[in-house]
Amino acid sequence: MAPIDKVEGRAIPLGLKNVDTDVIIPAHWLKTTSREGMGRGAFESLRADTDNLFDRPEYSGAPILIAGDNFGCGSSREHAAWALGDLGIRVVIAPSYSDIFSGNAVKNGILPVVLPQSAIDRLLEVAATEPIHVDLDTQTVTTPFQDRFTFEIDPFRKMCLLEGLDEISLTEKSGAAITAYEQQLDAARPWMRPAV
Repeated sequence: MAPIDKVEGRAIPLGLKNVDTDVIIPAHWLKTTSREGMGRGAFESLRADTDNLFDRPEYSGAPILIAGDNFGCGSSREHAAWALGDLGIRVVIAPSYSDIFSGNAVKNGILPVVLPQSAIDRLLEVAATEPIHVDLDTQTVTTPFQDRFTFEIDPFRKMCLLEGLDEISLTEKSGAAITAYEQQLDAARPWMRPAV
C-alpha cells in the first residue's frame, strides 16, 4: 500500500452522522474480491441524487472526506475501505469511528483522523471553498486560514501508514528473523523437516 505522510487537497464536506458501511458500499457490491472499480459503488444511495457532493466537479479527485460521528458503523465489511480507497480517499476526518472500520481503514492505507465536533464544523465550512492539509508526521490538520487542529493516533498505526505497511508487508519485514528461526528449528529437530 502507498505510504501516507502529507495529504492536501479538497475535502468532501459530507458531515453526516452514523454513515454505516452499507451506505459506504452497498451489499450487492460485495460479490467481488477485487478492489478495482469499487469506487463506482461508493455512496451509491447518496449519489443517486444528481446534486450529490461526490460527483460535483469541485470535489473530483478529493483525497479527504469529512464526516460526522460514528462513521463506518454497521457490518465489518472491508469493502468499505476498498471503496473509499478506489474513490481516491486517503484521509477521513470525523469525531468518531466504528472500531472495525477504523482498523480496516488503516490496513488499507486510509488515515482515520479523530477531531472534536467543533473542529469538524470549522473544516466543513472551509471545505466548501478551500483545500485542507493533513500531516501525519506532525499529527495536524490545517487550513489556509491558519486553523490548526492536532489529532492522536496509535504509534503502531502511524508507523504502518507512514511506511506503507499492510499485514503482509509487516510479515515480509521480518523475513530474515523468520528464516533464521526456521533454520534453527530445522537444526534442532531434523525429523520435522519435510521429506524431499
